[in-house]
Amino acid sequence: MSKIGFIGLGIMGRPMAGHLLDAGHEVVTVKRGTLEESLASRGLRELDSPAAVAAEAAVIITMVPDTPDVEEVLFGEGGVIEGLTPGTLVIDMSSIAPIATQDFARRIHEAGGEYVDAPVSGGEGGAINAALTIMVGGTEAGVERARPILEVMGKTITHIGGHGAGQICKVANQIVVALTIEAVAEGLLFASKAGADVARVRESLLGGLAQSKILDVHGARMIERTFDPGFKIKLHQKDLNLALEGARSLGLALPGTANAQQLFQACAAHGGADWDHAGILRALETLADHEVGQA
Repeated sequence: MSKIGFIGLGIMGRPMAGHLLDAGHEVVTVKRGTLEESLASRGLRELDSPAAVAAEAAVIITMVPDTPDVEEVLFGEGGVIEGLTPGTLVIDMSSIAPIATQDFARRIHEAGGEYVDAPVSGGEGGAINAALTIMVGGTEAGVERARPILEVMGKTITHIGGHGAGQICKVANQIVVALTIEAVAEGLLFASKAGADVARVRESLLGGLAQSKILDVHGARMIERTFDPGFKIKLHQKDLNLALEGARSLGLALPGTANAQQLFQACAAHGGADWDHAGILRALETLADHEVGQA
């Protein structure tokens, strides 16, 4: 069993840290307000800074919102780098910029550590059920060190390539997810406006070529109008920004991605930045002047 520092106990991080505790690992984190009782009762301890966490732990996991947040945790004042000991394994499970990831890996390696990027897909449900898909970038040695820990939190662990490759895969994932959520929303909106029972339409589609996890989970959210976040629109906007910025640097056109980003922005403009990303439906409903499920 390892002593693991887990920094970032948000919607995803809380259950992920819980699985590590249940597997017998000793887990420490950075003090941030009130510690959730279910984690405290299972032995999670709080320390004053990322540096203090790094000084105690053989493995550091970061699960924070964006590239600047990872940089601050790792290299800011009181950051991980200040407490890093030779051989420490740093696993970043956030979804951040691939180029920055390569720079972070270089800096950690120069300080004597090992760096692995391991962003995830599967949402809150995947985190709760330890069924995440984990996309991994790093050296063979680093990934093999990380694998037993990742297997506690995820079901599918794939070594994509070198540093940053995991993040490249995650950006691709977020493109596919955004466009599929938009497609589900458009299909259900069409069916509803045309007068069909959208619940039965979804049930039928789940048995055909249109079947997908997104139609299953997010289609249900749209019909039931439950837009409390599993994954917030503002975080998906951040991921699509990474996709569009990368596309510009590569000379690529990603018109579907740009359109999905505009629909997310329309949601944010109407106070929906913290809605679940299935809330993209609401932007389309505004354009159609029709709410799914209405007669």
